[in-house]
Amino acid sequence: MDSLQLFLDQLKPSGEAETTWLKEMFSFLSEHLSPELSGPAPRAADDLLTGVFVVRKIQENMAGPHSFPVSYRPVSVSGLLSLQHLACVSNLSWSTNQQRAWAKEAGISLPGHLTLPRVNLLLIGYLREGRAGEWRLTDTSGSVRCECLSPSPLWLNRPVFLPHWNYIPHNIPGQDQEEAGGYVELIGSPVLLCPGPGQGLAVSPAGGAGFSRAVGVREAAGLMDNRTRGQRLSVFGLMGTVCPQLVVAGTTFFCFWLTDDSHALRVLVKDRSRLWWTQCVCVGQSVCVTALRVCVLRGWRGNNILCVTDQSDLHTNYTHTLLDTPPPLMMSHVDDEECEEPERCVNQSGVRMKKSRVISYQGTVTKVVSEGAGLYVIDRKVGLCMAYQPTMRRKLRAGDSVELHHVHFLYRPCPDFPPSMLCTCLRSSLRVTAFSRVAASSPDSSCPGDGALPRLLLEKNTGVSEYLWACHLSSQLTHSLVPRVLKKQQCVCVLSWKLMEYVLGGGGGRRDIYSEMLDEPHTCPLTQYRADPTVPQCISVSELSRSLESDCWSLVSLSSLLPAGGSSLTRSQINTALAWSCRTLTSNLQERPQTGDRLWRRPLLVVGVLELPSQTSSCDLTLHLRDTTGAVACVVTETSEEEEGGQRAAFNTAWLGCLVCVQQFTMVTERFLQSDFPSYQHLDQEEYITHRHCRVYLQFSLDHLHILSPSVAMVTHLGQRGEESGWDVTGRKQREEEEGEAHSAGKKRRREASASAVTATTGPVGGGFRPCISMVIRVEQKEAAAWRNMTARLKGEEAGLTLCFSVRATVIGPVVSWGRDPKNGPMTDKETETESEDKVVLVLSGGSARWFPLLQPGCFYRLTAPNTQDPSVLIGCGVSGLNGVELHTDSTLQVGSDWRLHTLPRPLLQARSPTVRSVSDILDCRSELVCFQAQVCDRISLNDRTSDSGAGVCAGVRLTVCDQTGRTLQVYLDLSHTPYPPGLLPGNKLLLSSFQRRVSRSGGVYCSSLPVSSISVIALGDTSSVRPPPAPMMHLGVWAVSREQRCIVGQVRCHVVCFLFLQLQWSCSLCGSLYIQTCSSSQCPSTSSVFQSKAKLVIDDGTGEAHVWFSGALVRPLLGLADSEWEGLQRALRVRGHVRVYPRGRSVVCDPDDPLLHFLLCVCSRDVVCRQLSLTCRKQNKPISEDMKRFSRGERDFLTRVTPPPQLTCLHLNSD
Repeated sequence: MDSLQLFLDQLKPSGEAETTWLKEMFSFLSEHLSPELSGPAPRAADDLLTGVFVVRKIQENMAGPHSFPVSYRPVSVSGLLSLQHLACVSNLSWSTNQQRAWAKEAGISLPGHLTLPRVNLLLIGYLREGRAGEWRLTDTSGSVRCECLSPSPLWLNRPVFLPHWNYIPHNIPGQDQEEAGGYVELIGSPVLLCPGPGQGLAVSPAGGAGFSRAVGVREAAGLMDNRTRGQRLSVFGLMGTVCPQLVVAGTTFFCFWLTDDSHALRVLVKDRSRLWWTQCVCVGQSVCVTALRVCVLRGWRGNNILCVTDQSDLHTNYTHTLLDTPPPLMMSHVDDEECEEPERCVNQSGVRMKKSRVISYQGTVTKVVSEGAGLYVIDRKVGLCMAYQPTMRRKLRAGDSVELHHVHFLYRPCPDFPPSMLCTCLRSSLRVTAFSRVAASSPDSSCPGDGALPRLLLEKNTGVSEYLWACHLSSQLTHSLVPRVLKKQQCVCVLSWKLMEYVLGGGGGRRDIYSEMLDEPHTCPLTQYRADPTVPQCISVSELSRSLESDCWSLVSLSSLLPAGGSSLTRSQINTALAWSCRTLTSNLQERPQTGDRLWRRPLLVVGVLELPSQTSSCDLTLHLRDTTGAVACVVTETSEEEEGGQRAAFNTAWLGCLVCVQQFTMVTERFLQSDFPSYQHLDQEEYITHRHCRVYLQFSLDHLHILSPSVAMVTHLGQRGEESGWDVTGRKQREEEEGEAHSAGKKRRREASASAVTATTGPVGGGFRPCISMVIRVEQKEAAAWRNMTARLKGEEAGLTLCFSVRATVIGPVVSWGRDPKNGPMTDKETETESEDKVVLVLSGGSARWFPLLQPGCFYRLTAPNTQDPSVLIGCGVSGLNGVELHTDSTLQVGSDWRLHTLPRPLLQARSPTVRSVSDILDCRSELVCFQAQVCDRISLNDRTSDSGAGVCAGVRLTVCDQTGRTLQVYLDLSHTPYPPGLLPGNKLLLSSFQRRVSRSGGVYCSSLPVSSISVIALGDTSSVRPPPAPMMHLGVWAVSREQRCIVGQVRCHVVCFLFLQLQWSCSLCGSLYIQTCSSSQCPSTSSVFQSKAKLVIDDGTGEAHVWFSGALVRPLLGLADSEWEGLQRALRVRGHVRVYPRGRSVVCDPDDPLLHFLLCVCSRDVVCRQLSLTCRKQNKPISEDMKRFSRGERDFLTRVTPPPQLTCLHLNSD
């Protein structure tokens, strides 16, 4: 009878299904579990490893009434690795209801995760030692790594059957691709298929002898100082510390501590045959280790250490009367409020530092933040950082129960992570006490290259706060830069690290791994950490724009947008004041006002690429900061080459394409409101708002940017300035390739004489030939961009209204041919050969109009036309005229949409740009067309209510500008045919070119824009608290006879001589008529009124007198009345509607018995009113003729001309 039949006869199957299953089991065991795999096992194992014995063991672990688990099939290791591509779980003892309850519990504890599916597979093999101390399940077909919860030395080299296990393949999300075939997670204990030595003893021929002579930790510590050659010690004790496994200089080792009540011994394990101990030992476990020798660890400045030999054995679960130490205390939750106080704070170099606490903790992993960076969340509220330890072979999954010992507790090390953080060092130990029931999932914030962050941490040795912020940056930049800005995700980690070093500083000193593991007291990089709640917050462009737009109207009250005394404004004044408003926020926390914004609690930084506006943009001609999520307009300035430390509008094209970090910037939100509010009381009723929108942009200086990845042109620009570029984050390979091509092209460069007097050829003609032509120009004048009716001159452009502008420039040299785009390379001799300088007008329309923000007067540019060698392309066309008519006009050149402009440094022999005028110069000059610079101190938006293009159309702007002397000038901008220019904010400094100087009928000077006028922001001010220069101090005697425009606004220190006039009146908010219960005008339907006040008095400063008019909110402080008195006065006037008081002409008063009049007369004559004042006034420029007055002196009469006192309007009142 053959062996198969004997096998079936002994097991006695009851049906065909069981017979088939037993035959399959017999075939599987014969093929994959042959006796030769048992190795050194005794011959008796051949009888024990029969199929009958294995099947009996399977029957003991199965559930249900069946005799055999016919639904389960045996699987070899190779079959598992090659056929099972999904994570799964197998449990022979489960019933269907038990499996459903298990899956339901997993789904409730970890919602959103995929529970491991059940498979009916049987795993049988040998547990062997693998490389670097790992355990592997082996059969004749192959081996797979096996992770165990609490392995025993008794399991090694034994045939086992796994009743309950998980399989995690390598190709699921979140696992390393280099993980060969995945791994098996053994849940519980395996079923041993052959007997072994006694319980708790490792398999070793010398184990018993060493075990009998074991000594305690205290006695062994006394023997450490007296080393004896060949001496071996056997020591028992409690596991106090288990350090992670390290690989240093190709040697793999780990350390653990044996402790008792008062002593501790360090044990080093570096023998390859004993590295598997690292999975068998855990903190709090009682063990006995035999055959230890005393040695000196040269890398440790401390003392002798015990070292494991090839004869050493590990005995777990050792019992001894001396080992009665209680297990270490474990924390299962962390209370933020309780844990914040015990930490001691110190100051180090102006940075607040905190000391961490060492604790033990147990919990469940609930989130994998970044597997490669070693970041997790435990119990949904405690962060875990494992970056300061070597990477674990088995990566943690959500749902794993873990036990941590000697872990550092940190409170708020980084505001982007949970307040409570646990960080492991080289003395910390982490043990998985229960495997997760769910499959691994790829977290949204994970970056495939985030494994580079721990390597950078090992190299730079930075603090934990800095590392955590770099990890957060990596997560943020992955979403905002990949794949549109950065093609390779691995670049993000290095870029984030460079950005972290720039913002927070460099790394620490050298890390002493032996001291970290073995020294007492313990010191490591986690002992102290940086506690800075104001670490900058990195946000994407779209998040920044959305937040500004959403908070634009929600965080503002319309009444707060009105000037002081807004309740007394009429209907037209209210709606005019609300037509435009501005909200500015700085990125710096210290300079930002306290608001309720959720984004503005920390300093901000934005990372993106500087670009020109897109060709599809029809109304936005500003630079853009772009990332993958979106783009935002930017008003940009930079340092002028001509003025030391001076600012000017951005002109350097080398910034285009640079990946930059913007840390110092101002966020601007301009609000445009079209409304028809009848009065102040109706501001809370939105039905009076017909249209509203906002415009969001940033303001910053290029000098405050940090370049993370420069463009090729920027590398050339910095090389010309003698600066080295230290950016090796992204784009280096591309730049090296392009520079290499340029270098090889330079070797082959040939110069050919050309028959044309205006062209020269330079550059390669061989491989990589991309022909182009260029010429150097100096911009003399730039007109404003406007929508004009253009014909379709260029291919792809349509006729009709097109955004365009023109530039008048001087051609420096001839047209030069190139083999490739020279970009902003140094100007060659060929480009400056021409003796005469021709003028040309460049017309930029459509796609080429994008260059508007970078073309500035006085700057030099290389204009390049690609894909051509014809010099006539860059030669402008003239204007034809009649015979005998001499035309004084420049040639015109239409710039193509694919042409490029590169900024060049100003040649040494070229003249500097002419200086521009100031406001004082404009007021005193007689020129009609002027160019000047000034600071904006006020602005009013002029809406076109008659336009058919819709509500909210900003037809114009009235700017009030000033210079350093305080003199002011009003400038009117017509925006009906031009894009709205950003940056016209109070505090900013503007360059206004080709504006018309005009004089009003009253003699005032103002400026207005022309179609050729252009305006640029040349310097950024503090727009949140604008304080224009004070007006000049004036004497009334001089001011009265002054006929010049330099005396429009001035300060006056004076005293009040007398009151001439006071009027208080309730007026209709719509028509301005007198309002007594109802409007006095029968044709006005208004039902709302406003309280208005007006006063006129005489002042004297010792040099002369003047009449000053006060109105609105200035009257109450002038009279010295409190708010309650002013409100009572308004109520008293409700019935009568108005009152007029003439303190100097009592006979004019109609009713001398009126108590209200007497009260106001007393108020106007009080000492509080007749006091010293400091006023800022505007002089009324209305022409006043001299009066002829007669004076009598005795018997004689004198007739003389008397100049009337100047008429002033008070703008600001300061009582001395």
